[in-house]
Amino acid sequence: MEHIDEAPEVNDEIQLSSAADWFSFKKETEHDDPFLIQLDDIRKLNGLSPAFRRKLSREFSKSFTGIDSASTQQNLLAQAITGYAMFDLVQPIYNLEYLSKIYEVSTYNYAAINAKVANIVGLGYQFDETRKTNDALDGITDEKQLQRARKKLGKLRQDLEQWLEDVNDEETFTETLIKAYTDLEATGNGFIEIGRTTRGDIGYIGHIPAKTMRVRRLRDGFMQLLYGKAVFFRNFGDQETPNQIAGGLERPNEIIHLKKYTPMDNYYGIPDIIAAQVALAGNEFSGQYNLDYFQNKAVPRYIITVKGAKLSPESERKLLEFFQVGLKGKNHRSLYVPLPADTPDSKVEFKMEPIEAGSQESSFNVYRKANRDEILLAHRTPISKIGIPEGINLAAARDADKTFKEQVCRPAQMRLEKKINLIIAEKTDAVQIKFNELSLTDEDTQSKIDERYLRMQVITPNEVRLRMGKIPIEGGDEVIQLKPQQQAEIRAQAGQTRTRDKERQNNSPDISGEARNPKGDGSKVE
Repeated sequence: MEHIDEAPEVNDEIQLSSAADWFSFKKETEHDDPFLIQLDDIRKLNGLSPAFRRKLSREFSKSFTGIDSASTQQNLLAQAITGYAMFDLVQPIYNLEYLSKIYEVSTYNYAAINAKVANIVGLGYQFDETRKTNDALDGITDEKQLQRARKKLGKLRQDLEQWLEDVNDEETFTETLIKAYTDLEATGNGFIEIGRTTRGDIGYIGHIPAKTMRVRRLRDGFMQLLYGKAVFFRNFGDQETPNQIAGGLERPNEIIHLKKYTPMDNYYGIPDIIAAQVALAGNEFSGQYNLDYFQNKAVPRYIITVKGAKLSPESERKLLEFFQVGLKGKNHRSLYVPLPADTPDSKVEFKMEPIEAGSQESSFNVYRKANRDEILLAHRTPISKIGIPEGINLAAARDADKTFKEQVCRPAQMRLEKKINLIIAEKTDAVQIKFNELSLTDEDTQSKIDERYLRMQVITPNEVRLRMGKIPIEGGDEVIQLKPQQQAEIRAQAGQTRTRDKERQNNSPDISGEARNPKGDGSKVE
């Protein structure tokens, strides 16, 4: 029978259940874009100086040159003017407000974004010496002087870490980066706010939601509209551009703009999910189809057959009403259908024959898995990182983790490090920030690697201690001097001149540099 939808209830949940909604990535469809407001609403914004308000009036008056000044013409023109025009902003190709909602309503998109954020910025950070510092350390020959320099660098690291935590009273520096990078993955754009003290020093580092920010056409700053207030921001490092909307009333904060490059837009980035928008919509529609099975009928589809009689209009109405409305959300309802009595020439029958026989299971499972794979492919995130490996071989999972680390996480970390080191450079040029990488080896394997490098005089003990976050020790900047017997052992192992070394190498389960399987693990992840 034909399905009749009921009027949707009004609630605060995100409703994205129509084709128009799921394919409204483009800017032409309005989804509460805070900058698509009319002139009257622009005049009501807080944060505008009297001079800027007068400028609005002058620009509006110029638009009437050569146009009939009738009130109808004025109203039409006022409706055509938006915040993008009056603030000289560039409108994004894709709706940032809508992309922010997609992050929350799509399971696989949500999981893939969180996996990338956790492995790119969520693992913490450390401070490494710059090339300038390393060259200076290499030039120090006195052991005591080198030790003092090492201690000074250690103190500098502690001071920098404490400073990054103190510039924001509400959240840690890692939390700020997680929020900004989540916006970057969800909308293609992330914004980090930098505030300065009266002396010009950095005194605040925070996150601004990407959906509230827009880029100025001349690239001389950014605009934010939030809760009825307009705010202007400078580019990071620019301390001269005047406030474009508030005049000299206040000194604007600065913005570091993170974006995913696209050749389609020179001002904004786009998220990875754009490439899989059809799969995203397909999963939503197939999930809604399965949900309707329970919400609308809670029974398989049936054909109603009445043979040998004709129902009265009242009986037809009640029958249709029962299946369209009465069964919705209610199980095992009783139905009374009045039928005419049998006659010698005819016998009345009423039958309900199921179209779907047997046990009912969710539909489009294969289709949904294909969509899931397409979404993860767009994000370049292995399925093992979102928690549902489904029997993937451990070797394949490890190989996928290596690819994920080398082709996705580390390049993203390098791009972000360049941006964040602009902040660190204002405090010191001795060290620079480096994000912790996804580890593919356990501690036991790493200790064996360190031991091998130490014995082969590739690294020094202090290099290992610094990587582990420990204080350097006296004499730790010198390579370990081995005894003649130890040197012979190293040469034998390096050249594999002994039969037992070759056998040990061939039988080792860790030839590729990966750790052994933890106790109890099999060849597959179930």
